[in-house]
Amino acid sequence: MASAPSQPLRWAVFIAVMGGTIYGILTIGTKREVLAEDRSPVVDVRTADMEMNAAILRARDTLPTFWASYDAPKPSETGHSLKVRFPTRKGAEHIWMAEVTKRPDGSYSGHFANEPRDLPGKHSGDQVQFAQGDISDWMFMRNGKIVGGETIKPLLKSMPKADADALRARMEQP
Repeated sequence: MASAPSQPLRWAVFIAVMGGTIYGILTIGTKREVLAEDRSPVVDVRTADMEMNAAILRARDTLPTFWASYDAPKPSETGHSLKVRFPTRKGAEHIWMAEVTKRPDGSYSGHFANEPRDLPGKHSGDQVQFAQGDISDWMFMRNGKIVGGETIKPLLKSMPKADADALRARMEQP
């Protein structure tokens, strides 16, 4: 049985963090694009990418760690962000959300942390609503290190060594 061609997805990796606030975005891949508005490079990942799909499953399995810190953060834990999948006409776009909020109806809301590429009319900073099933990753900062960020890890091998090493140094090791 022939399988359908994989659709590309958009992935972004946060790297510039100051005082628990995420300011910059670095993405990597064989196609390096830079968006004019936010200067965020973009990487496309196929929906059939087994390593990325495994990272998404690990992130979803460990989501209780995120919510525990979100609900009762220690003074050293800041910058709680979720990566959320949004359907597009080309497949899907995964975007980090800042200022995440649990809503009384069981859904969530947050603000786009970067400029969406394939969501017409949506812009960085816009508030949107989403469901838990749309969450593809999570992260927060603890003592200046990234906790979580499972979907960042498969992308490291495609980055220039210096960039990958700098990002690895920013990630908390278990």
